[in-house]
Amino acid sequence: MQIFPHKTILPILLAALSFSPALAEEQGLWKVYNDSLKGAKYVDLTHTITPNIPVWAGFGKPSFGQAAAGTDLEGYAKKGETFTFEKHGFAASTYNLTTDQLGTQLDPPAHWAPEYAAIDELPATYAIRPLVVINIEDKVNTDAGYHLQVSDITDFEAKHGLIPEGSVVFVRSGWSKTWPDPALSTARPFPGVGLEALKFLHNERKILFHGHEPLDTDTTPNLEGEYWLMHNGYAQAEGVANLDKVPETGALVAIGYPKFGGGVGGYARYIAICPPDWPHGMTIGSIPEAPLQKFDKPLHFDEQAGMRVR
Repeated sequence: MQIFPHKTILPILLAALSFSPALAEEQGLWKVYNDSLKGAKYVDLTHTITPNIPVWAGFGKPSFGQAAAGTDLEGYAKKGETFTFEKHGFAASTYNLTTDQLGTQLDPPAHWAPEYAAIDELPATYAIRPLVVINIEDKVNTDAGYHLQVSDITDFEAKHGLIPEGSVVFVRSGWSKTWPDPALSTARPFPGVGLEALKFLHNERKILFHGHEPLDTDTTPNLEGEYWLMHNGYAQAEGVANLDKVPETGALVAIGYPKFGGGVGGYARYIAICPPDWPHGMTIGSIPEAPLQKFDKPLHFDEQAGMRVR
């Protein structure tokens, strides 16, 4: 039996006696998580990418497939053989994504201006921000091609206060309510965000970026709003969903996207983190997380759907 000198074991005993789970929870940002984020409501603002979602007419449709062995794997799979749950114990997919402008997106400025940041060059500080939602749905119901104006922003601020510097501003128009109807990609007119409104948000309120429901920023012949944004070093979100499920102020938005080297577009996921008393969304622990839910129907590849379904 090994005996520790008293000068060695004493600090260990004192550390053990002083340890407290409650104390550990207070460390750093864990307190923020326990006090604010753990009980929050989470709302997904992201469309699911499938082979049949609306895509800008200039791009081809995506297609999904089943991954196959790229070489002979002795005793396991032959080259070209599709991996299956039944034979190999696992499955994998192939995705022919004809563009990085699919579904819910985050456009880095390099999408139009190669002298500015690509998707992999966006800073890690984009991870989480205050979320502002400006609702123009009533005006769009009257004019399907209505674009956000500076007056809409100042009216919003008269009610809610100034838009916080560094925040993300999403424009709610109701355009995405019929998603994933492919006709959305060619439907005209559609709601947008006016150039002067964009300039006001960035130059006066100094927001991080704005986002909108449609797949384009505006309906001008040269997409003047998007051109101005990108050539001034600003990113933007497109194809945002479920903005009728989040509050206009008081929420946060978590921002995630794949880090493609030199990428000039990005599939994105936005999650709104709303106050605990918000009526929409889910809370941590309200559904199975670890382990995740086990479904009655297993995934299988449906040739007609062109993807795995349950």
